[in-house]
Amino acid sequence: MNLPADNEGKIKLAMSILVTIINDTGVPRNIRRAAANALTHLRDPRLSPAVRAANAISALEEVSQDPNMPFYARTRIWQVITILETVRD
Repeated sequence: MNLPADNEGKIKLAMSILVTIINDTGVPRNIRRAAANALTHLRDPRLSPAVRAANAISALEEVSQDPNMPFYARTRIWQVITILETVRD
């Protein structure tokens, strides 16, 4: 997968992956709630892109080691974290 060059493109890609996690009823509710929380952080227009990404990563890292998470959801969460780690101001 090629990452977009700009920060907003990276954030939009991460947001689209988070939306698929949120809408997947096979993912436990606490994981979907953390994904929704991360999405809220990414949509906050008051903060810079790097701060929004860092806040979202923090929300996702709390659940990334949850033993009840399906493997495919864990992979998607790690994919989002990897994308957001490249966002810089």
